[in-house]
Amino acid sequence: MNMKIRFIIKKLSNPRVRRRLKIGLSVYAGVAVLGLLFKIVYDIGYFNAQSLKNDKNAELPITHPVLTMESAQRIVSGALKEDPTNPKTIVNQIIDNNQKLSTIIIENDKLKKIAWIIDMRLFFTGDLLNNEGYNLTEGIEHQHNINR
Repeated sequence: MNMKIRFIIKKLSNPRVRRRLKIGLSVYAGVAVLGLLFKIVYDIGYFNAQSLKNDKNAELPITHPVLTMESAQRIVSGALKEDPTNPKTIVNQIIDNNQKLSTIIIENDKLKKIAWIIDMRLFFTGDLLNNEGYNLTEGIEHQHNINR
């Protein structure tokens, strides 16, 4: 063991080995400092970008569009290409007023149906299934005593 330490000390005392070791350690330290500098600059830029994003979001109006009976009637009349002043299909009730997916009951020739409005602009009637495969349209029809 003592012999190994002496051998290492003898090798390190060589000027050529010392110079190479200094160069290697200097390069390693330079890479570490450069990496740390890049990380700090990235973090500062990222946090500035996040604060700008939050400032822009704070300037936006907080109010979300709300589906009313009149707006639902306009969406339905426009989708079915009916006269908005005298529509054949009437919106009877808004069941679930959600910004992304709203459920409404429409009536045409005394026949009631469940309809869906997506993102306050797209209208469709038909079956809507959730991610587990349950028919949401049938469930709502059963809840509100609507016969198919």
